[in-house]
Amino acid sequence: MRELVEALCSDECAGRAPGTPGGLLARRFVRDALREAGLDPDEQAVPACRGANVLATIPGDVDRWILVAAHYDHLGKSDGAIFRGADDNAAAVAILVEVARGLRAKRHEGRGVILAAFDAEEPPHFLTGAMGSEHFARNPIVPLERIDLMVCMDLVGHALGADGMPSEVRDTVFALGAERSLGTGAIVDELARSEAGVVIRRADAEIIPPLSDYASFWERDRPFLLLTNARSRIYHTPFDTPELLAWDKMAATARWLERFVRASAARDEAPFVFSRVRDDVSTLDSFIELTAPLAELSPEAAMGHALARDLRGRCRSNGSLDMGDRPQLEMLVAALESGLA
Repeated sequence: MRELVEALCSDECAGRAPGTPGGLLARRFVRDALREAGLDPDEQAVPACRGANVLATIPGDVDRWILVAAHYDHLGKSDGAIFRGADDNAAAVAILVEVARGLRAKRHEGRGVILAAFDAEEPPHFLTGAMGSEHFARNPIVPLERIDLMVCMDLVGHALGADGMPSEVRDTVFALGAERSLGTGAIVDELARSEAGVVIRRADAEIIPPLSDYASFWERDRPFLLLTNARSRIYHTPFDTPELLAWDKMAATARWLERFVRASAARDEAPFVFSRVRDDVSTLDSFIELTAPLAELSPEAAMGHALARDLRGRCRSNGSLDMGDRPQLEMLVAALESGLA
């Protein structure tokens, strides 16, 4: 993983902006890494950004699919500074390749798996028709209704919080959107602590706006899951460099994701059912667990912990908060991201 991340963050890739020589070189690095992992990747041209997605498939026993994705582009250069994008999103691409390597080495059961390294997730293409993921959703390599789950990784390379914080905090990866497909939340919960070095904590997809490649699938009512560590203090700056990544946590995340993909692929052959429910309970449970070890260290964390417990008690039987209580939840989420950046 380190070799691929350092290549993607190199001077030669120059920030991996779509349609640039650096973006083209990054695409080659991703394609070669997938090929070295035992796959036969293809490129899907994305004319609107002058770039391309890199796609590979591992067929399964049935013609239904799990899509695992991470964008490989970044912001390029500005005022002579290279935006290297180690956490955003070279780390996720390296994890994607590791998952591909594991699945290729030992056959999985059930659905096939599509590995996608998307281009053009970053501005100025973000949430436009030029996004690689949007182009894919409009021109899928298999019928979109046969993709039962889209797993998106973004900002999964760093540890949460400052050095010295408890591992329960540092090792956290958030999983947003499991509530949007029946049965997915149960698998995430069952596997949440199945790999040493990473803890997966669920949260409702609506605690943030759609901020990555899963947006194109959400708006088409396709089940999705976002894995993220939230924005760090160096997000979208030239200081997002490989030496700051949490390599052991990344390795654990790759092992966990391979395990999750195997379990999801092996589910009953019936299509996954998209759901529009809110799951504020999972968000609050994750917040309570995260702030518990910090409450003795910080008055702000103690206040947040108390408020989260109060809101948890106000949740309705279906797991959602009243509309009037959601601004307080949004405030808690913003404070948590800021405090652990």
